[in-house]
Amino acid sequence: MKDISIYFQNIPNKKKYAEEMLGNSIYSYIGEEFPVIEEKGTAIIYVPEYRNHSEKIENDYTNDFRSQLYKLFKGINWTHAIYDLGTIVPGKEIKDTAYAIQTVCQELIKKDIIPIIVGGTQDLTNAIYKAYEQLEQMVNLTTIDNKLDLGDIDQSINHEGWLSHVLLHKPCFLFNYTNIGAQNHYVSNKTLDLFNELYFDICRLGEINQSIQIAEPFMRNTDILSFDLSSVRASDLQNNNYSAPNGIFANEACQLTRYAGISDKLSSFGIFNYYSNQHKVTDELVAQLIWYFNEGYAHRKGDFPIGSKKSYTKFRVFLEELKEEIVFYKSNKSGRWWIEVPYPGSKRSKFMRHQMIPCSYETYQESMQGEIPDLWWKTYQKLV
Repeated sequence: MKDISIYFQNIPNKKKYAEEMLGNSIYSYIGEEFPVIEEKGTAIIYVPEYRNHSEKIENDYTNDFRSQLYKLFKGINWTHAIYDLGTIVPGKEIKDTAYAIQTVCQELIKKDIIPIIVGGTQDLTNAIYKAYEQLEQMVNLTTIDNKLDLGDIDQSINHEGWLSHVLLHKPCFLFNYTNIGAQNHYVSNKTLDLFNELYFDICRLGEINQSIQIAEPFMRNTDILSFDLSSVRASDLQNNNYSAPNGIFANEACQLTRYAGISDKLSSFGIFNYYSNQHKVTDELVAQLIWYFNEGYAHRKGDFPIGSKKSYTKFRVFLEELKEEIVFYKSNKSGRWWIEVPYPGSKRSKFMRHQMIPCSYETYQESMQGEIPDLWWKTYQKLV
């Protein structure tokens, strides 16, 4: 593993914490000693890079979410390591900050350490995405956001226009994109049409509010999760920097990050557009999002159906419209469901991890009624 300590500024001080509080168990970059990264787990990284915001953002690198996180108690059966690597201070230019994020994430992912990037504008997701380029891995990206930050590829990247730079990056290693929490009044019909043409998935805010469980299969299918704090309703943040009258509730946000943590596939997580400025509720929510992500990670099942499927129950459903069978697998360990999508070509190995699509029992029930599952159809079209 390369020496990544050169990219970090240490945490100024560490208080004393009661027994079982996270402050006593997190391997933090205090003083001159950078944590020795050996065990699998998660790594917290603060990146206060706000120069791509349309307005001037003042930030004093307070790291107040840390003081709230360290006071939380360790969850039951948490055996994994949690590292706090400190702060990546913005470089001379934004591209320098992005390169540092890309390099650090790449090295951590190789070591089975999940980077948790906190702070900065959401366009930094692009730097996380580029970390997978050297890993030669097709990935799925999911954003929790009330908008679809497509932007214009001919314009410079910014906090509300960055996704087009991911979609058109060469070489392309994005297999699927999913948005959770979009609100129709923030999304143009032109953007929606483009996303439909690309067979991307959009899980709207109304669907989440009706049943948070609908998001679980999407989380189970993602490699990169990018969470825009602006998608949380402003009343739950109590912070003048946020103004959305509608959005995801704070408890729903925590449930979503727990779903992300428990996903065997997910390998990087970012919490963006974090503006503290002495707003304790916002700091506490960020701390709890990290806590629930680790709670999910601690309860990973390790049952993503790659390779042998002896520990799964197989279900076959013949669909008259397709004139063929669709195959479902149910894990005997967790009770979770997957649907298999056959690859119609010769490059099967490249897309093998994307042929088993997480789904719900309801998806199986729909197919039993003769309906072609939307997840199956979109994935098949991308494979074709």
